[in-house]
Amino acid sequence: MRESIKDKVAIVGMGCTQFGERWDADVEDLIKEAATEALEDAGVDIKDIQAGWVGTGRGSQQVPMGPPSAIIASSALQTQYIPFTRVENLCCAGQEALRAAAFGIASKCYDCVLAIGVEKLKDTGYGGLGEMYPGKWEPLYGALSTPPGRYAMAATAYFAKFGLSPQEGKTILAEISVKSHYYGARNPKAHLRREITVEEAVNAPMICWPLGLYDCCGVTDGASAAVLVPAEDAKKYRDDYVTIKGFAIATGAGWGKENEDYDFTYWAETREAAKVAYAEAGIKDPRKELQLVELHDCFSIAELIATESMFLCEHGKFREEFTEKRAYYHDGEMPVDVSGGLKSFGHPIGASGAREVYEIYKQIQGKVEEPSRQIKNIEIGLAHNQGGHPGRFVPGIAIIGAP
Repeated sequence: MRESIKDKVAIVGMGCTQFGERWDADVEDLIKEAATEALEDAGVDIKDIQAGWVGTGRGSQQVPMGPPSAIIASSALQTQYIPFTRVENLCCAGQEALRAAAFGIASKCYDCVLAIGVEKLKDTGYGGLGEMYPGKWEPLYGALSTPPGRYAMAATAYFAKFGLSPQEGKTILAEISVKSHYYGARNPKAHLRREITVEEAVNAPMICWPLGLYDCCGVTDGASAAVLVPAEDAKKYRDDYVTIKGFAIATGAGWGKENEDYDFTYWAETREAAKVAYAEAGIKDPRKELQLVELHDCFSIAELIATESMFLCEHGKFREEFTEKRAYYHDGEMPVDVSGGLKSFGHPIGASGAREVYEIYKQIQGKVEEPSRQIKNIEIGLAHNQGGHPGRFVPGIAIIGAP
């Protein structure tokens, strides 16, 4: 019979690089930087690691020796003949690395493992826009072939469904971006450390209407890593460890854009993953029980729809319940992305899922670098990461908390 992973696996060390345009480092440098911090945080040596997983989303473009593999990690860390595996699930790769590592511990195959998420995007020339489908496709498919186009479709659909004028809709998105930059400016490891105003966001250069420059995450380099052990052994490493309360990844059939019943204003896969993670963690009312959510806000509209899709507020009520009440600030009722999120902290594709867990880990320990971001008396948080596009997502959800 299936068993829950709740409280069986502990995270005893984590590391995260500076995110940004890391022209000073290649992918192996980033892996070493994040892993070294995680190992030192856990008080272990690389020789103590019995297995490892590395998540990357665009590995084939950053490995000079040929097809992508776990060699990028084993070579960087000089591990000696232990199993190291590369995992990939679009932007969910970092979550996949953590999930695989957690199951490696829960299965009792290993006593100490390493999970890494990494991406080196700047040197590949990746601009985030991708390639358009050939002209024979109708405009819907053309729009959905680029990330800004996909999320712009979701934004316009949301405005239409809930009766928001273009100005009202753009103002809501601007308020989300202002919050992201407010926290990114206070996070020393964030990529975009600059506050903005609602007026700047509303009037910024247009990328794909209604998404302007400040509605979109940048193209970023970075890595994050975690050391995991059985929960019963965690106190051997530290007192302020955290345990995994729930883990879920959900994929659908991928017919959202062809399904006439789908209106682009919710993430069906995220809903299902949230249900599984909440059940495993024993959470009945996430709005009241969760104390922090780090979610996948690659665009401002993504934060809005993900928040509603994880049942943190009523569908269509984001402005009323979140922006007007400032509920999603660190001192609000339901803090969201107080790290700066993907929008301001940065989004190296394979690293983001692990980086979100890093934020919650530090928050629970009370060790956030900038005290103005610290949430008081926090004991549990949720990290949500997803790859794909509206109507065809691969979301991952990890719930971690104090033991």
